[in-house]
Amino acid sequence: MTDLAVYVEAAGAASAAGGLGYAKVHAPRVYWSLVGLPVTWGRFTWSYQSTMDVCGLTVQPSGFRAFVTRNVARREVRQVAPKVRRVRGTSTGLRVTLRLPAGLEPADITASTERLRHAWGVHAVTVAETKPGYVELRMTGYDVLSRVRLPRSARSSGLVVPVAVRDDGTAFERDYRKVPMALTLGATHSGKSMYLRNLVKGLASLPVALVGIDCKRGVEQSAYRPRLSALATTPDQASALVDVLVGEMEDRFDLLARHGVSDMWELPAGERPVPLVVLVDEIAELFLISSKKDEERRERLVTALIRLAQMARAVGIYLEICGQRFGSELGRGATMLRAQLTGRVVHRVNDKQTAEMGLGDVAPDAVAAAGLIRADRPGTAVAADTSGGWSRIRTPHVSRAEVVAACLRYAHLVPDLPALESFRPHVPAGAPVSGPSLVKPRPVAE
Repeated sequence: MTDLAVYVEAAGAASAAGGLGYAKVHAPRVYWSLVGLPVTWGRFTWSYQSTMDVCGLTVQPSGFRAFVTRNVARREVRQVAPKVRRVRGTSTGLRVTLRLPAGLEPADITASTERLRHAWGVHAVTVAETKPGYVELRMTGYDVLSRVRLPRSARSSGLVVPVAVRDDGTAFERDYRKVPMALTLGATHSGKSMYLRNLVKGLASLPVALVGIDCKRGVEQSAYRPRLSALATTPDQASALVDVLVGEMEDRFDLLARHGVSDMWELPAGERPVPLVVLVDEIAELFLISSKKDEERRERLVTALIRLAQMARAVGIYLEICGQRFGSELGRGATMLRAQLTGRVVHRVNDKQTAEMGLGDVAPDAVAAAGLIRADRPGTAVAADTSGGWSRIRTPHVSRAEVVAACLRYAHLVPDLPALESFRPHVPAGAPVSGPSLVKPRPVAE
């Protein structure tokens, strides 16, 4: 009986170890909750002061505190580390709120995140300033981006669309009220189209008008035509469509002037025009010209896009521009347009210069991170904005059929916009939703 009990106990221990090993690979959230979280929490608690010392994140105490320590407590005066105010575990990591002593700033903590990551044995450490004098250390226990799944709480609402997952496990949301204009860059097979698919799928369920400009003859966006208010598939169509959008913008400004307000959202709900999102796939096709006769069309188109990027936010027209590269080599107006695009998402690129085009002017520290994205991780990107903050994100895989199904399901939400009616893609009854674009022909404006 004794031998049998020993065998049973050994088998139980082996099964438990095997189960933990399986969970570590196939169910990392479970493994983190059972093993990683308590181990990391203990390591953090035990080594916090010494880690801050060796990382240079301590400062001399105030004169009064040093006096009390030396003369009243009769102890050696030691340098002061940020005070831990709160520690809480999550399903993906550990969150620590720190009160910074005088002499330290959030940038000091940010500069030491790699050292802190190795010291506490976690996958990543990011820093977020919560309020003056306080920061939150967000430790990620495992590679959240290896298997992407949006949090269950992430839902499209208002003008907010969750499109990806950050490396700290939270949802990356595209909020058009906060970041009205955005630029997405990435090489072929980097996941740029997948990002756009997630965006279209989220936008389809919202009360917005979607306008597509896909000068690759509509091979990507033509499938979404049940939900599109307008679609242009050639540079000539795009030029005519953008001219109409500028006219729509000016009409909306006239509406604001009549009501004495400066923003569309200040209008009464019954008078407020529908928000309009313009999705531009492969921006370079709108800049490049093949002959001298195309130059006038290009100048008119680029000027109209710049006008939209500069002013259209106030009237609820938003730009989502995608491309492989977007620099001065595209010609006059490219740099000016890029400067108006506040949000930046850069996927894997083929050269450092492209990463600098997207991130160098808003988050210089993120340029190096964009250059380290692996080719076997499509959908991984670096997201930044003019606040200087940035994060690694990855979009979940969404099939084209899923996006098309969403466009069909919410086709009834396409608003009535008479100005765009001539660009409304035609969908014959019973016709398949994939295949070549079925945009109604329209003569190019003189």
